[in-house]
Amino acid sequence: MELGDSSAVIPDSFMAYRDDITMQMSMVFDQIRAPLIVPVLRLGVYICLVMSVMLFVERVYMGIVISLVKLFGRKPEKRFKWEPMKDDIELGNSVYPMVLVQIPMYNEREVYQLSIGAACGLSWPSDRIVIQVLDDSTDPTIKDLVEMECSRWASKGVNIKYEIRDNRNGYKAGALKEGMKKSYVKSCDYVAIFDADFQPEPDFLWRTVPFLLHNPKLALVQARWKFVNSDECLMTRMQEMSLDYHFTVEQEVGSSTYAFFGFNGTAGIWRISALSEAGGWKDRTTVEDMDLAVRASLKGWKFLYLGSLKVKNELPSTFKAYRYQQHRWSCGPANLFRKMAFEIMTNKNVTLWKKVHVIYSFFVVRKLVAHIVTFIFYCVILPATVLVPEVSVPKWGAVYIPSVITLLNAVGTPRSLHLMVFWILFENVMSLHRTKATFIGLLEGGRVNEWIVTEKLGDLKAKSATKAPKKLRFRFGDRIHVLELGVGMYLFFVGCYDAFFGKNHYYIYLFAQAIAFFIAGLGQIGTIVPNS
Repeated sequence: MELGDSSAVIPDSFMAYRDDITMQMSMVFDQIRAPLIVPVLRLGVYICLVMSVMLFVERVYMGIVISLVKLFGRKPEKRFKWEPMKDDIELGNSVYPMVLVQIPMYNEREVYQLSIGAACGLSWPSDRIVIQVLDDSTDPTIKDLVEMECSRWASKGVNIKYEIRDNRNGYKAGALKEGMKKSYVKSCDYVAIFDADFQPEPDFLWRTVPFLLHNPKLALVQARWKFVNSDECLMTRMQEMSLDYHFTVEQEVGSSTYAFFGFNGTAGIWRISALSEAGGWKDRTTVEDMDLAVRASLKGWKFLYLGSLKVKNELPSTFKAYRYQQHRWSCGPANLFRKMAFEIMTNKNVTLWKKVHVIYSFFVVRKLVAHIVTFIFYCVILPATVLVPEVSVPKWGAVYIPSVITLLNAVGTPRSLHLMVFWILFENVMSLHRTKATFIGLLEGGRVNEWIVTEKLGDLKAKSATKAPKKLRFRFGDRIHVLELGVGMYLFFVGCYDAFFGKNHYYIYLFAQAIAFFIAGLGQIGTIVPNS
């Protein structure tokens, strides 16, 4: 018996049955190919090309505007009245507006001291500021630690209030809403909000309050985020590249053109009267910050983005935490669009241009199209054209437009341009989850109101200086991600087919993207962090 003789191992009847099934499947595919698969794939290509052009035009427009802003130096101090605060001997500290500082937190063992300390370190007359710690923690030990920290600062003369609830209804929005009901808040003019991992510089209020004080129609001053752990690993560098574009371009353009840009939920200060007029905090979606910003904008209030003012914060250090965060950030806006689209269109307080900007530019292009086209086109439709050569994608749609969009996105982080290839592959992997979350939000699926607080690790540099990094332990179910593995196998199969039979030479991209999906699918991202 020869070693290569498979008939000695596998019965002839089974071999014949297998060949028969393969032939039948091939015949069925050939029969439905022309009347069904080809037209559907062509329609998919057309829709994706239209969405790509929409995204391309949006990116080019914002690129032109931000270039003009930098060229002509339209700084906030030139667009809005700003004068430094001055003492008044007669009025004393009453010349300074009363400021409320809210710090919502939930089981923040690693960062509660940093955030409370930074808020209590804000430079402002002590009798004109209230620090409000809104603790929704469910861990009794952490609650005790947070309360003790508040008591410690109170003993130093800081006006700090420790507030708790007997439930977590509404999550962060519910906590902020309850905080605004306190009697001492009635005397406050402005409210600054900082998430538990945010550490504002002492001069934060001196640089933001004058804008609100001297511009009565200004509702919000939003500061930029500065990431303390962006150099921790490749995954945090990729996150920095994505978020830097949001801050350096999207929000700067929205602010400079007096158009709409969303509140980031933290590192911003609101005029309390504007917040109240807009209806206050609502928990109908997981993006209560964006919800409030849209409603305030529809009331005619203006927003200012202060890119020169940076507030330190932390990026998610594990892939699991990042996936949960991106689900909330993608699902929430889509669900909010579903709930507010008609309200925006019928609003009579703002111009038609602003309505078009909010609906088309902010929601449709940035929050829907950007996620959907990235995954559906580059990870599903484009690879499928390899298997169906009757359908082709023009070079401008497959190469030129994506290249320009990528370059425009990457300019926000010049120091990471050499990582652009890794960033593209990583963003395509994340687009799977963003697309899934977007459809859940639009269709109000089962996870539409899922809120999982992003895990924070605190002062990573200090910890890494004293302890060696450790590899996080995961359960098997946490490490294996079926969706990523499934997409990776699809791309790898198509890549092999293209290498042997195709003419498009997509296989180089397909193999690289398949590897990226396999790495994520096997949980090999964000697994080593400093000891916490």
